[in-house]
Amino acid sequence: MMQQPGYVDLHTHTTASDGMQSPAENVRIAKAAGLAGIAITDHDTVAGIREAMQEGEKLGVTVVPGVEISTVLEGKDIHVLGYFIDDQDPIFLERLADLRATRDRRNDMLIAKLQELGIDITMDEVIAGLGRELAPDETVGRPHIADVLVKKGYATDMRNAFDVYLGAEGKAYVNPPRIEPLTAVKWIREAGGTPVLAHPGLYGDDVLVERILQETRIAGIEVYHSDHLEPEEFRYRKLAEKYHLIITAGSDFHGARQGVVFHGELGGRRTTIDVLDALVQARS
Repeated sequence: MMQQPGYVDLHTHTTASDGMQSPAENVRIAKAAGLAGIAITDHDTVAGIREAMQEGEKLGVTVVPGVEISTVLEGKDIHVLGYFIDDQDPIFLERLADLRATRDRRNDMLIAKLQELGIDITMDEVIAGLGRELAPDETVGRPHIADVLVKKGYATDMRNAFDVYLGAEGKAYVNPPRIEPLTAVKWIREAGGTPVLAHPGLYGDDVLVERILQETRIAGIEVYHSDHLEPEEFRYRKLAEKYHLIITAGSDFHGARQGVVFHGELGGRRTTIDVLDALVQARS
């Protein structure tokens, strides 16, 4: 496919967190999809950025260094994307390590609850399912646990695993104390980046979404996401206009498990590359 100058997917995951493809593979997929740019936004880690940037230089694809930080507000999981962060900043790296430790505790709590439900699963089994050594700065996410549940016949597919066990309404759902979005926004800005609220439609609470927009120095909102329907896109465009926020788009690509793509195909949600200028201008 010929390169189409001007389109970027600003939300993708790699094997550094809970994606199925390596950072370099994400860049190659972006190139094949005709994208001019891609953001690497792994959960609570920046471990995949350097590899992706090297591949981007070889292929002529712009790679935006990013991260997706896990937070909690009023008992709800809220994710904050950070773009153009300094992925070598020692204070930021230490903070991300703390967040990964919280994620590890969450995973242990999840496994314990699943075991209480009579499900035969261990964290060693989940890690073994990766098929490789887990690096110190990589993370294990719920999709990894869901993958084991499907393989062992406790769930029919990834979506079923989340609906029945791992999602907010699931039998094994746990939500340990985490930082609030306000703190994530502050950390991203202190690392030289631009904070953007991820997939607001997934929270099911637009009052809470608007509170975050009002009370933090958030710079943008992910209006276009693989799980957003048109009415949601319309609402969030209006909120972006109301609060003078940058409008972003991202597939939230994780790759395919059991033949099912989690969230959406890379490039399935995209925006024009000029949004990168706006994100750079909004830094700190």
